[in-house]
Amino acid sequence: MDAYDVVVIGGGAAGLNAALVLGRARRRVAVVDAGEPRNAPAAHMQGFLSRDGMPPAELLAVGRAEVTRYGGVIVAGRVTAIEPGFTVRLADGSALSARRILVATGLRDDLPELPGLAELWGRDVLHCPYCHGWEVRDQAIGVLGTDERAVHQALLVKQWSDDVVLFAHAYAPTAEDRRKLDARKVPVVEGPAAGLVTEDGRLRGVRLGSGRIVERSALFVAPRFVPIDELLRDLGCVVENGLVKVDAFGRTSVDGVWAAGNVVLPMASVVMAAAAGAAAAMVVNGDLVDADVRAALG
Repeated sequence: MDAYDVVVIGGGAAGLNAALVLGRARRRVAVVDAGEPRNAPAAHMQGFLSRDGMPPAELLAVGRAEVTRYGGVIVAGRVTAIEPGFTVRLADGSALSARRILVATGLRDDLPELPGLAELWGRDVLHCPYCHGWEVRDQAIGVLGTDERAVHQALLVKQWSDDVVLFAHAYAPTAEDRRKLDARKVPVVEGPAAGLVTEDGRLRGVRLGSGRIVERSALFVAPRFVPIDELLRDLGCVVENGLVKVDAFGRTSVDGVWAAGNVVLPMASVVMAAAAGAAAAMVVNGDLVDADVRAALG
């Protein structure tokens, strides 16, 4: 069984940046990557200084090359279990041992059920105006009302376009909601949506249950964020408010286990996830140094 100082589970921005920092600290590190990045549907990522507009897959390719440059190992596979100690079991039957674990498995976006929506996810159907607002600036934009978050989203998206409407759909805005929307000049389209209207693979409008079509070229949606945190929960990490609890540097309640990125920070963008991975890696290395000192002192 291959032995490492740290096994990083998850090969996205958080995991790779953590591995980069650890590799540069001369730690033996492996990154286990299942190859299912959350932002795969997006053509580009934005708001990452020096990497603005880069395709997500390109960032990951560059990151993997940088990690291996410092001796890090990239393992293609899926972790099925982490045993105390730590032994990391993979789906193919292989295993790795580690002194410390850093979990960066991210999350999945649970989308509302609406015909045509999933097919346009990451292109014309979006969730983060800071990630995609500039690209759809001044266009006819809709916000799909599924819960109270839609109102905040609509008020925010208005920063990028004067033509924004909120589709009430499954959420009835309160009187206070409507007062805010009126102040921001965001009309409410009443009634449920029945599906999206597309042409040549692009959004052209939202079809209401009444049959009316409201022309839109972009639609913002607030998905339900579902952390991929089963490994952390199985280890017994404390969960608080639906998320695995970590400190400012990603340390969990289980000794020797850290977590970084969207798995514990659902709202983190790519650059924020990368920063969280770097911060966690520094503390992990410091923890290993302390352990080495204690061992040397006997």
